[in-house]
Amino acid sequence: MAPVTIINNEQQQQFQVRLEDELAYLEYRFYKGDIALMHTEVPDKLEGRGIASALAEYAFKYAREHRLPVMVYCPFVASWLKKHPENRDVLDPKYRDDHPNLR
Repeated sequence: MAPVTIINNEQQQQFQVRLEDELAYLEYRFYKGDIALMHTEVPDKLEGRGIASALAEYAFKYAREHRLPVMVYCPFVASWLKKHPENRDVLDPKYRDDHPNLR
């Protein structure tokens, strides 16, 4: 996949990629000092290019740089995390231990 430009739209609380007049995003929320990754959306036209994976990687990099523990509610990010266990150290330990999809 060619590199994509990801922006943090703080007002909409989304990490976003604009490509070919389409918008892909990973929606997040801040909660009790954590960042909760809520939902990933990639338009059909952009599927299969690794954009969702790039958004997940960016979200974990952002969390690490800002020292924010991560909570994962997005099914895509949960499955991505299973393939990239090196990012588990950023998960909120209280949340990680209680969430069956992240074990």
